[in-house]
Amino acid sequence: MANDQSADVVIAGTGIVGCLIAEQALDAGLSVLMLEAGPRVDRWRIVENYRNLPPSLRLFHWDAPYPPKPWAPHLETRKEKEQEQYLQLEGPNARAYLQGYVRYAGGATWHWAGLCWRITPEDMRLKSLYGVGRDWPFTYDALEPYYTRAEHAIGVSGPSDPALQWPPNAKRSKPYPMGPLPFGPGERRLTEVAAKVGMINLPAPQARNSGVSYHGRPPCCGNNNCFPVCPIAAKYDAATALPKIEAKGGKILANAVVYRIETGQKNGVEAVHYFDPDKASHRVAGKVFVIACNSIETPKLLLFSKNDRNPGGIANSSDQVGRNMMDQPKLFAELELAEPLWTGVGPVQSSSILNTSQGDFRKDYTGAMFRMENYARSYVGAAAALKKGLVGKALDKEIRRLSACTARLTVEHEPLPLPDNRLTLSDKKDWLGINKPNIYYDVSDYVRRSAREYTVPKLRALADGLGATSFQLSPEFLNSDHIMGGCIMGADAKTSVVDPDCRAHDHQNLFLPGGAAMPSGTASNSTLTMSALALKAADAIVDQLRHG
Repeated sequence: MANDQSADVVIAGTGIVGCLIAEQALDAGLSVLMLEAGPRVDRWRIVENYRNLPPSLRLFHWDAPYPPKPWAPHLETRKEKEQEQYLQLEGPNARAYLQGYVRYAGGATWHWAGLCWRITPEDMRLKSLYGVGRDWPFTYDALEPYYTRAEHAIGVSGPSDPALQWPPNAKRSKPYPMGPLPFGPGERRLTEVAAKVGMINLPAPQARNSGVSYHGRPPCCGNNNCFPVCPIAAKYDAATALPKIEAKGGKILANAVVYRIETGQKNGVEAVHYFDPDKASHRVAGKVFVIACNSIETPKLLLFSKNDRNPGGIANSSDQVGRNMMDQPKLFAELELAEPLWTGVGPVQSSSILNTSQGDFRKDYTGAMFRMENYARSYVGAAAALKKGLVGKALDKEIRRLSACTARLTVEHEPLPLPDNRLTLSDKKDWLGINKPNIYYDVSDYVRRSAREYTVPKLRALADGLGATSFQLSPEFLNSDHIMGGCIMGADAKTSVVDPDCRAHDHQNLFLPGGAAMPSGTASNSTLTMSALALKAADAIVDQLRHG
């Protein structure tokens, strides 16, 4: 039985990766202790925070209802002063790594879109097929069973028709546990327009209940504020998993900031140390340790934990910890349309165009995923109408027109794992005296060339097909909040941080699963792949503790 000082499996982080590993370990009869840097909060509190936000923060600032605690800082959208920002960013495309994760129990799944795309066999062989990036140390067929297990563990709705599934022509060992959610009028129109220009808009697999209850969660009722919180828990978030973990005997400590990993004489991990909100330090021992904080907090912790045996940081004999930071560099186009499109019916994202992510062109420039953001446009319409100085019936009419006749198209580009895109420790420190993360980021000419020659022209083609009378492209690459890299996976300990089971090459009882380990970023949302890697790591952890 876990207690506050020890467990068989000690997990830092309570997001989807940590929760999936915790449940599997508990089912195998192991004791589990989870440590979360931030607070544990009820759903109603986040909903109220959201309702009480000023209009300027309700849209596009998904972390605004999650005010950070002094001991667990994250991006603070309500503060402008540079010295108050937690993420320290530099490089040609620093703005593209301004990540919006939150340090709360449940992690970023509180405000994720819920999309659960698989990557393709080709995505896992970039080096061998196209001469760029890295190859994964195993094949798609080896990952597929874990994809299926993840889809059933978190409850994914998706199409049963193979022609509407992704990746194309890849086997599925089981169907999705639920059928797809229906498209709203805007997504139906986008699907028609995309088909005319050779683009296929597919229904997105989503960790969101479609018409039925699943794992105690109710069906989606189309609230359309999945960003920043699902008010009824129809969408999976790790907060819904925490009570299940406790019911199985798991122990969860909130407001426990893990700041040091302790290693022993044989370089095995013997304990982690955490600060509580009073800045008191505590030690937790265990047999296996899982660092599942995310791809920023995990390498930050490894680097901060350097010691005499590991002068470059824990798990860093390869000098790859903190390198290869990835996210899909995003551009968007704001459209004004001649006719109503009426986005905002159903979830905020329900479809994506992915056939644009594949092809031999990847030798020269990156592939990308396109989508139309399906959120209600009333806030945008109201803000734009007010700027025109309108009042009375004229204001009301213009708000209605702009709410119906505007849209946002988004393109998210596949990143490459580049060693110079690197997280290091800033000389600036947080409230606890822990160095803030400093990230250098350059999307690379590979992405810039794609935007110039491939993706922006396709955005314009979609806009023209929708009848756009105005097309305003974002002036720079932005973040997609799909944080990857920092503890890259590989078979060779000299060039990677973890092995194919996400076990650190340098420490046999330390696992670093999830997005941090991904050798390629791909163009699609990363969460399902992170979840599959979590389950693969969980199998290895259970086997290691049972058989040594």
